[in-house]
Amino acid sequence: MPDAAHVEVRAYAELTDLLGEARVEVPVGEPRSVKDLIESVGLPHPEIGLLLVDGHPVRFDHRIYGGERVAAYPPFTALRPVADDDLWPTPPDPRRFVLDVHLGTLARRLRLLGFDSWYGTDADDTQLARLAAAEQRILLTRDRGLLMRREIVHGYCPRSDDPDEQAREVDARYRLAGRARPLTRCARCNGRLTPVSRDEVWHLLPPRTRREFDRFAQCDGCRQVYWPGSHVDALAGFLDGISGTPSR
Repeated sequence: MPDAAHVEVRAYAELTDLLGEARVEVPVGEPRSVKDLIESVGLPHPEIGLLLVDGHPVRFDHRIYGGERVAAYPPFTALRPVADDDLWPTPPDPRRFVLDVHLGTLARRLRLLGFDSWYGTDADDTQLARLAAAEQRILLTRDRGLLMRREIVHGYCPRSDDPDEQAREVDARYRLAGRARPLTRCARCNGRLTPVSRDEVWHLLPPRTRREFDRFAQCDGCRQVYWPGSHVDALAGFLDGISGTPSR
């Protein structure tokens, strides 16, 4: 049992990846909200599905005074007890994302799955947070400080450094099965792909492509032309691994 000057915080399931261990004791000092307490140890509020204080579910504004035990659970885990006070709101549909500057490859992966994924190499934290809030986008970032901004409702910190594994994490968290529409968005700029005839894009095609392919799509944003080349086969394993999404 923690003394009156400390609070015991226990993290469950994948939250231990963020906490670094399953249990820590945190000095309280002046009374503060449980949101402030858990974020002080590196657990961003969008990652939390349920909070228990001394066994009772609480909201983020619950005041902590010292001596309590706090249990933090992510959403969608078998380790989580049944409780009505779910802190994790239903993500918006259709699923739309905004990604920080370090997740450009993940942005392209999500676009390949057909998800509207905003990404800019010069976007700062304020712009990303404002866009996530204004357009109800899910913020994906490795910057936990950014996830802790009060205006962020939906957000996730990918644990892996590998973009394919990051995409699988996002799939598991946001239940992308049945929502993906592979190869309908431009991986380069996020625009929509529209089928076009070979004649319409003839002047943009390499000579070999003109001879060997007769199916094309063009981005309605950057006007990039796509055709079913070898890259589709290379992507098949990745796409098939995301919620059983058909890749063809």
